[in-house]
Amino acid sequence: MATTATYPGAFIGGEWHTGEGAEIEVRNPFDDALIGTVNAASDAQLEAAVAAAKAAFPAWRRTPLMERVDLLRKAHDICLERAPEIAEMIARETGKTIREAEEEMVEFTVDHFRRASEDVIRYRGQVLPSTQERKGSKRIMVVQEPIGVVAAVSPWNFPVDIAGIPIVYGLALGCTLVWKASEIAPICANMFVDVLHEAGFPKGTVNLVHGLGDLGAKLVGHEDVGSVVFTGSVTTGEKVAREAGLKNRVLELGGNGPQIVRADADLEKAADAAIIGCFYLAGQCCTAAERILVHRDVQDRFVELLTERTRALKVGDQMDHATDMGPVATDANLNRTKEHVADAVAKGATVVYGGGAEGRLHEPTIITGVTTDMRIAEEETFGPVAPIITFDTDDEAIEIANATEFGLTAAVFTEDLRTAWRYAEELCHGTVHINETTNYWDQMAPFGGAKKSGAGRELSTYILDAMSETKQITWDVF
Repeated sequence: MATTATYPGAFIGGEWHTGEGAEIEVRNPFDDALIGTVNAASDAQLEAAVAAAKAAFPAWRRTPLMERVDLLRKAHDICLERAPEIAEMIARETGKTIREAEEEMVEFTVDHFRRASEDVIRYRGQVLPSTQERKGSKRIMVVQEPIGVVAAVSPWNFPVDIAGIPIVYGLALGCTLVWKASEIAPICANMFVDVLHEAGFPKGTVNLVHGLGDLGAKLVGHEDVGSVVFTGSVTTGEKVAREAGLKNRVLELGGNGPQIVRADADLEKAADAAIIGCFYLAGQCCTAAERILVHRDVQDRFVELLTERTRALKVGDQMDHATDMGPVATDANLNRTKEHVADAVAKGATVVYGGGAEGRLHEPTIITGVTTDMRIAEEETFGPVAPIITFDTDDEAIEIANATEFGLTAAVFTEDLRTAWRYAEELCHGTVHINETTNYWDQMAPFGGAKKSGAGRELSTYILDAMSETKQITWDVF
């Protein structure tokens, strides 16, 4: 009789521990096969993890910078070597295609170590002039110091990449970490922690606890945590903000990103971008193109091009390298997608391609005739749907694009530079792409959103700011 592996539920002070809480089953979204089980950490184990991070911080912050950098470089090599096996587990746990999981590991996660080791070396302070007095004797220094214990609470859709940003950059800066990984993808989190452990990061600098949302809430509200980095839903993010109180924090929340296609757009390029924007990771990205705004004069041709490309997608087993789109990760995502499609159709929209589902495999779906009063236009679907909304003027497109509680990512397709500049300035989003998919991001650029899409920015030195304290030191030297 086949046995299922039980994985440790906590990594505390450099050692793996069996979780003292309830059992969590980890299942493949494609066929519901049981991958393994993890016992959640208890409240006592969470306390121990925070205590271990707090105890490790004084020595770690005093560790010479280049010694920390050496460990990052060693971890880079180990992570690169183990990337294929971690990617396979990511795909099995989350349902993202094996190609998407390999991209997450090789292009994003592994390179966090290289980028952080370079960025932290160049993370400089300032010397300011003295202006309060006219004696010329003052020297004012501004330095950035590691904040202490950082709580990282990460999502399932990029379970190692997104978590790796605060973890790797935090370690580079001299912070210590407690990570609450997503309960949907705990096993790949364990594998990533093993990389850090083998690289030689000191005991207590990185700690991991598994569990549900209540454990994460206790972590972010803990009095010994100095900074919180959270990625997830708006509802949970608002709770995190309340629990975190006055702590430094970065909240990366939901999106309802518009892709705007003007009449002068390169329609072939815009259709390619919509495929990535709507169907990458089965639409389960906060940066997904949740609304496609198309000028009335080119709607028919754009939909024709988009349909041709959508029809060519291979949907199925995410472990097959030929698969373009795998299953949605959870029943909640599947049901919400079905509800949004049904609501749109009931209010007059037309499904021109797809619309059905078999198990967790929801067809890539194109809907025309979408209006702003439909749920699919108002809410974040987080599923593989391309809702087409027509517009006649730039003013109308900008109004529709901004008429949402979210403000993460927007994209505009146009050949007119003057108009592109206007859109870039008037769209209330943290990122505006011109002639690029909404699902484009650069690891050296600030990532984050306006309105309910979050607070703060991450990646590169922007995440270093969130995990450091700015200190002024004044010298009277004469």
